[in-house]
Amino acid sequence: MQKLKTALQTLGHTSALKDGTVKPQTFEFEFEEVQRIIQAFRRMVRGTEFDISEMAITTYLSARAYGKPFTALPIFLIRAFHHGAIVHHSKLGIVKTPKDLEGKKVGLGRGYTVTAGVWARSVLQHEYGVDLNKITWVRFGEEHVAEFQPPANVVNAEPGKTAAEMLASGELAAVIGGEFDDPDVKTLIPDAAEAGYKALRERGHYPINHTLVVRDELLAAHPGLAQDIFNAFAAAKRPYLERLRNGQIANPTKNDKTAARVLEITGADPLPYGIEPNRKMLEAVIGYAVEQNILTRPYTVEELFAAGTHDLVA
Repeated sequence: MQKLKTALQTLGHTSALKDGTVKPQTFEFEFEEVQRIIQAFRRMVRGTEFDISEMAITTYLSARAYGKPFTALPIFLIRAFHHGAIVHHSKLGIVKTPKDLEGKKVGLGRGYTVTAGVWARSVLQHEYGVDLNKITWVRFGEEHVAEFQPPANVVNAEPGKTAAEMLASGELAAVIGGEFDDPDVKTLIPDAAEAGYKALRERGHYPINHTLVVRDELLAAHPGLAQDIFNAFAAAKRPYLERLRNGQIANPTKNDKTAARVLEITGADPLPYGIEPNRKMLEAVIGYAVEQNILTRPYTVEELFAAGTHDLVA
C-alpha cells in the first residue's frame, strides 16, 4: 500500500488519523511533524514537498491563482473569529474606533495574504465601514506564494524594526496578528470575542482558516483518492464531536473552546466538511480576496475543490 507524505496538525478531530485509530482504505499516511504548520504551507507552495498538506485557505487561493499543482478537498480543519486580531496601543490615543485607521499605517504580523488578516480586514470593511485602500499596510514577513505582488498600499517594514516597537512608538496605529506582552496593547474592537459570536448568531459568520490540499498528480492517477481521504477525515472527526457534545474534552485548547461555543450557539457540528455546509463562508472569503486585491477574479466554489468531492458532506 502506498504511503503519502502528509503535513497535518494534531488536533482533536485529526488525532485519530495521527495515532492510526482511523485509517484510509487505499493508502497510508506518512506524517512529517513540522514545528509550526505554517512552515508546511510554504514548503508545499514553493516546493510541493508533501503529497497531502494542511493549508491556510487564502494561501490556497493565491496558490491556485498562480497554478500551483495541488487541489483542495472540502475539509476545513481550523475555524476562528478574527475581531480580536486587530490590536492597538491604548495609551497613545492614536485610534479610538476602527474608522480612525484610515490614513494611517497598520502592521501585518506576517504577509498580506495571511488568512487571519484577510478575515480581519473584511470585518473592518464590512462591519465598521473602513476604507481599506486608505490604509498603508506594513508587512513583517514574506508571502507564502513568492510570485504574489501586493497592491501599492502594502509596504515592507524597515529592516530590524518589530511590530511591537513600532506600535509602542506610534509609528503604527494598529497591528493585525502577532502576540504582544505589553498590557497596554488591547483589541481595537471592544469585547472582540463576543463580537465574533454575535456575528455568528446574527448572520452565520464563521470564518474558515485551514483546508487540506493534495498533489494534482496523485488525484489524477487515483480517481478514488479524494473521497478516501475525505471519508477518513470524516471518520476521525466523529469521536471528537461526541466528546465535545458530552463535555469530555480534557485540557481543551483554544480551538476546542471555540468549537464548543459554536456548538452551544448553533446546536450543529462546529466543523462541517463539504461544500454545501460551507458555501456561504467560501464565497465570502473568495469575495474578500478579490476586494483586497489578492485575487484578480472570483473563482466559483466548485473550481477550488477536487472532482468527486463536490457532493460529499460530513
